[in-house]
Amino acid sequence: MENREVLFEVIHMHKAFGPTIALKDVSLKLFRGEIRGLVGENGSGKSTIMSIAAGMQPPSSGEMRFKGEPWSPAGMVQAQRGGIAMILQEANTIPGVSVAQNIFAGREDEFSRFGMVNMKKMYQAADRVLEKFGIAHIHSRDTIDKYNFEDRKLIEITRCVNDDTEILVVDETTTALSQQGREILYKLMHDMAERGKSVVFISHDIDEILLHCDVVTVLRDGDIIDHLSREAMNAPDAAKTIRYLMVGRDIGEKYYREDFTPSCQEEVALELKNISFGPIRDFSLQLHKGEIVGMGGLSGCGMHEIGRAAYGLERLEQGGVIRNGKEIKSPLQAIQSGIGYISKNRDTEALILNGSIGDNIVLPSLPSLEHGTFISPGAEHKLADREIEAFRIKCGSRKQYVSTLSGGNKQKVSFAKWSAKGSDVLIMDCPTRGVDVGVKQAMYSLIEEMKAQGKAILMISEELAELIGMADRLIILKDFQVTKTFQRSPDLKETDIIEYMV
Repeated sequence: MENREVLFEVIHMHKAFGPTIALKDVSLKLFRGEIRGLVGENGSGKSTIMSIAAGMQPPSSGEMRFKGEPWSPAGMVQAQRGGIAMILQEANTIPGVSVAQNIFAGREDEFSRFGMVNMKKMYQAADRVLEKFGIAHIHSRDTIDKYNFEDRKLIEITRCVNDDTEILVVDETTTALSQQGREILYKLMHDMAERGKSVVFISHDIDEILLHCDVVTVLRDGDIIDHLSREAMNAPDAAKTIRYLMVGRDIGEKYYREDFTPSCQEEVALELKNISFGPIRDFSLQLHKGEIVGMGGLSGCGMHEIGRAAYGLERLEQGGVIRNGKEIKSPLQAIQSGIGYISKNRDTEALILNGSIGDNIVLPSLPSLEHGTFISPGAEHKLADREIEAFRIKCGSRKQYVSTLSGGNKQKVSFAKWSAKGSDVLIMDCPTRGVDVGVKQAMYSLIEEMKAQGKAILMISEELAELIGMADRLIILKDFQVTKTFQRSPDLKETDIIEYMV
């Protein structure tokens, strides 16, 4: 490996966010023609290294070299023009403008003459790019707001990658994509490596790391713990080894539920009664106390929209969402009736990014903390600190802004606020997206505990293994209609389900 050409190098890099040390004297070499996996727990520093390389922020100390020259980009646009592009975990498109304007953001001068942008030329160029990436169902003239989270992520990929891109950083991007979208990204990664370029693949999915990477680097608490070669990654216990290196302990064999008997109480906790809105027609569901109902399908099947409707976020044309005999028509009514909602789009719908961790966690619980017109700061702080400790949220204190957290730690905050509230009905849309394996295990254990307490859970997920592992019954959707319902069983396999999704 050392005989191959070093494309990029990090030398003694240190990064601190106030009292929080994100990177401790990290050194790393990236070679031409390799797909390098970066893994670690949430807050381990993996995204921090590459965000510095991609111009998002400066290091506290240390240096970088790209193609043998010192590298210190002033911003992401400069880094991308220089050859290093990063696809972020959260949506990073520009609302209110066209697809073409998103693809060529920062490159408008390529279509300008005498200060005027030739939009026809830009649209034509964008259509060629979309076709090249195999996503011709997206149209360059459409406003970006027309497209869902996955399509916007695909548009972002086309914006990041061009012929000048030497290093592509993929940061937890596959969690936002369907299998079809993932295949497009995997192909792009391997094509770049074959052309002597490099890819840094950050993912919590150990299986996809083992499948697609040439070497994997493991970080823990801002330190590089180890590098695993392809030979080590081919070992039968490679996944277990990586998990151990990530968390510093053996997380054990228990992951999903160990029982295989579907169970629930007789009482209905939430009912969606013949609801219709948009492309969803006459959908009904009864969610019982002590029941986990899984809902799965390909991106665009309608499952995310149904979750939003159950929380009062969609205006219904007919039917209703019923909780304790009353109709839910808004998120405020949902919260007041004991419903919590973990949104897939956490940065825009689940969290107040410019608020503190503590404020985000206690916000739904404020009415229960009131004593007359007074809310005890001590009670707020105690509640927030309890959840920060329970979810192992990596932060300096409850006062730290949510915007400074890693994606996985943001997800812990969005989960923690409903845990703190003690909601009796939980609508979870991709609840473990971007969360490391140790925290996933803890979340699954908490979900199982909630079930035992009689709480009702609607778990919407694009991960079939998660649904099979946790749900009492599993509803599969395709083209906004239910195609099959499965009961919990030790014999249920992903292959049994996929034919009802595609």
